Amino acid sequence: GAPNISTATAVREQHGHDESMHPCAPPDVVVWPQAVGQVQELAALCHRSRVPMVPFGTGTGLEGGVNAVQGGVCFDLSRMDAIAELSLEDFSVTVEPGVTRKALNKYLRGTGLWFPVGTVGMTGAMGLTALEVLGIPVGLGML
Repeated sequence: GAPNISTATAVREQHGHDESMHPCAPPDVVVWPQAVGQVQELAALCHRSRVPMVPFGTGTGLEGGVNAVQGGVCFDLSRMDAIAELSLEDFSVTVEPGVTRKALNKYLRGTGLWFPVGTVGMTGAMGLTALEVLGIPVGLGML
């Protein structure tokens, strides 16, 4: 329920485009899950109902990947922003999908590590989502 779901036109339009040249294609609804279990339940419901799912990070992608061309449910993962584990020994960190590069680097300040732009699995559109939703730790670089 509210405030974790919205069908408001302005919210849907905000989540229906990125920085690409593609026209806005808003989803039917936007949800903000806050735990892996919620994502799993929502995904299962969408799958059973044959409703498209569209993940949304920051909306800065350049490919139109957040455009809901067939409607559906937009999963805005920005509220899943916890940093779960940092291993200085093996240069890895486990984060939730809403953690941005800037937030991660702020967390890493003082450790001698950083997460550079262009690292595999890091996109402007999805933050660290690509790898972390799969439970794969992200590698870090040394300062």
